[in-house]
Amino acid sequence: MSGLATPLTKHFGVLRLDTVRSKILVFALLVTLIPSGLTSWISYSQNRRALEEKISQELLSSSSQAAREMDVWLKERLYDLRVFASSYEVSERLARKRPGAVTERLNDYLNSVRERFNEYEELVVLDGHGRPVATSGTPQGTLRLPPGWAKELSANNAVVGAASWDPSLGKGTLVVAVPVQRGEGRTLGALAARLSLRGAEKGLRAFAPRRGQVYLLTIAGTVIASSAESSAELMKATVKPRSLNRLKSREGLVVTYESVGGADVVGSLKRVPRAKWAVVSEIDADAAYGQIRRFRYVTLLLVSALLLGVGLIAYRLGVLIVRPLERLTKGAAEVAEGDLAVDLPAAQGEVGELTAVFNHMVGRLRQGRQELDAMNDKLRRQNEELERLSTSDALTGLHNRRYLTQRLSEELVRSYRHKGTFSVLMADVDEFKEYNDAFGHPAGDEVLKKVAAILLNSTRSMDCTARYGGEEFAVLLTGTAGDVAHEVAERIRARVEATKFAGRKITLSIGIAEFPDHGQTADEVISSADEALYAAKRGGRNRVVRAGEKSVKTKRTS
Repeated sequence: MSGLATPLTKHFGVLRLDTVRSKILVFALLVTLIPSGLTSWISYSQNRRALEEKISQELLSSSSQAAREMDVWLKERLYDLRVFASSYEVSERLARKRPGAVTERLNDYLNSVRERFNEYEELVVLDGHGRPVATSGTPQGTLRLPPGWAKELSANNAVVGAASWDPSLGKGTLVVAVPVQRGEGRTLGALAARLSLRGAEKGLRAFAPRRGQVYLLTIAGTVIASSAESSAELMKATVKPRSLNRLKSREGLVVTYESVGGADVVGSLKRVPRAKWAVVSEIDADAAYGQIRRFRYVTLLLVSALLLGVGLIAYRLGVLIVRPLERLTKGAAEVAEGDLAVDLPAAQGEVGELTAVFNHMVGRLRQGRQELDAMNDKLRRQNEELERLSTSDALTGLHNRRYLTQRLSEELVRSYRHKGTFSVLMADVDEFKEYNDAFGHPAGDEVLKKVAAILLNSTRSMDCTARYGGEEFAVLLTGTAGDVAHEVAERIRARVEATKFAGRKITLSIGIAEFPDHGQTADEVISSADEALYAAKRGGRNRVVRAGEKSVKTKRTS
């Protein structure tokens, strides 16, 4: 034993472990090597989770955005169809029920629409019994609505049929329909269309994940379209029931399942609200997790290098310095992540001074954030109030003249683009000044409120009803021709005349102007409607006059 102790004693003597400084350095080296390995492993685990979260976020973002895009795509197509269906050429001519002239004019209209909008492969106008009245395709038409379409049309105001592959077009198509209604809301039939799915495929490709695919499916799992090239075989493919149930039960989450092609994939499902559809965004499992496996090998190499480096420099660091600095590092990381509830314990020496400065800085940041949050909240409330005040009338709650002007400009652009029409009603309360003088301004305000309510209840949600100034009101009837506008105006006039007001009866004079017959700009249409209003005033009030017509006394209701 004594022979063995002698060489060890000589060895440790060379390392000079007999000094306190040497012992601290050796201890620091040992305690640094072990945490370094653990820290590196934790770093790998955290980065692996971060990578998995990145893949999950990419899939969730892809499926959510693609589902929203499909919803918007379908919404826009249905909106366009409703605009076409509200055209005078469709609603009024369908209501006349004179097949020869109606069919010819409607065929011309449908063909002109199809030429301007290439997503519509075929357009068909159907009567209330589902019989084709006019079509942009063959005389008989190849488009057929699904069974029970009339009930679905009445319930949902739209029909979305099944998708299919059209061999003659070499593309996937989808049948949709909207009701054809008159101004009073009576359904005359339907306007159906065969949509090309190329637009949907383009939208899916825009949100496809890297190295992955996006599929648009029916809720039963049949493929409608994909971000890849579509084909007849692909549109016949279905997701296996087990995989589909797994995706549905965990909607909005990332799951592993068997794809349409039979490969193992990682993906997420998101339903499309407007139709019985769903969007599935997926990435091949090997491609997704292969990056994680490569990251693991790189991390092991980095951990080894880190351990070696830390072991070499650990003896230069003292435990009394490392621990406070670790606290500072951790606190700084939490602050960088947005957590300002950091309060480091006091320390001694230079590190203690640094800790005190850090705590003071965090305190100032907390105070600044509170002040900034309060200011942002105040600005947000002020902006919301300004936005509301800038577009509405404080007394009646209707839109104001500024908002009406904006809507008129938008409607003018849309009408020029689609060769559509719209009408403007200018209404004025008859002898309102005399009423105010006789019964007082509070009573006059109540008259304006009641008239505003009648105007709002007599128009559609897509129309714009505004207080134009004083006792004058304006109504923008989108996609409405002059005859229907006259019916609406007469209905408003009659309701005002039949309403009881304090003191005496109140009546309206209304002027009507139609684009483009009575003006090519918004100002010209407004001016024409205003002139018609003054013609109604001159003709004896309580009447409706269209621009260009002579004032004709309106038949009064008892």
